[in-house]
Amino acid sequence: MTATTGSECQTDLAVTQSSPTGVRTGGDLPDPRGDEGPLAQPQEPPDNNSERERSPDPALSSRLEMTGITVAFGGVTALSDVSLTVEPGQVHGLIGPNGAGKTTLFNVACGLVRPSAGSIVWRGRPQHRLRPARLTRMGIARTLQGVGLFAGLTVLENVMVGAHRHARAGFLAGLVGLGDRDDARLRARAEEVLAELGALDVAGRYPGSLPYPVQKRVSVARALVAEPELLLLDEPASGLAEDEMTELGELIRRLSGRMSVLLVEHHMDLVMRVCDRITVLDSGRCIAAGTPAEVQADPAVTEAYLGDAVDAAAAADEVGSTEGIARG
Repeated sequence: MTATTGSECQTDLAVTQSSPTGVRTGGDLPDPRGDEGPLAQPQEPPDNNSERERSPDPALSSRLEMTGITVAFGGVTALSDVSLTVEPGQVHGLIGPNGAGKTTLFNVACGLVRPSAGSIVWRGRPQHRLRPARLTRMGIARTLQGVGLFAGLTVLENVMVGAHRHARAGFLAGLVGLGDRDDARLRARAEEVLAELGALDVAGRYPGSLPYPVQKRVSVARALVAEPELLLLDEPASGLAEDEMTELGELIRRLSGRMSVLLVEHHMDLVMRVCDRITVLDSGRCIAAGTPAEVQADPAVTEAYLGDAVDAAAAADEVGSTEGIARG
């Protein structure tokens, strides 16, 4: 496989829900960002159409297309003509050295950064003014590189925050005792996801009292409880031991049976094991895209990113040995 750049380079993408580690007070709120520049957050007119409405074409369901994305911060170009497509039920890896533009691309996908050029299409519908506050209603969720949990809420309450899209009375109303029927429904949903991730036994504890790997599970549970169709995982294996990474890989493969996943990760063995396709960025440009085996065999990838970190022949053998992993 030869290296590709620009619009020829197609990839997958996913976005996940996140929340801060604490609640800001009025004095801590950032200044308004305005209407111009890469961090602008313009106001949108009310949309009377349901964001969860599926495209008439089943082939477009859960598909995210990003075409010709360019982002410049002042005189620095963070992304240059990057294109990728997340297909339904696919695990797509996004790799590259530090400063390659991976996080910037994720932030474009979730509306935190506005591209200076390019287009975003979700379920066949152009997204001209994507906003972070609308992501969960659109069926998109994102996790953070860390955990981003509320220190003052229990594990169960943290996960319930992620289910606010399903609330009728509102999550805050549930916390103060209003909407009891709604509260019970959200609690049941949160407990189900915690059980799936093996964290139900810590539902009543506070995040700060838990080991870091368990906090990572809780952050993933908070994203999953919203039942997203597109999930963005930002370095989920950081801080995990080998056996925990194995469990994470199995979870990601199971998730692909009900959602699309975009995985940004520095652990190459995990990426090569669980991804259907991989896109490689370097200095803000897409230099390669393809199956794990194709990417590993690409000299441009070896030179730009993998280098001595992964022995190509050994990695290829590992990919071959993992082809039997259930895909969905």
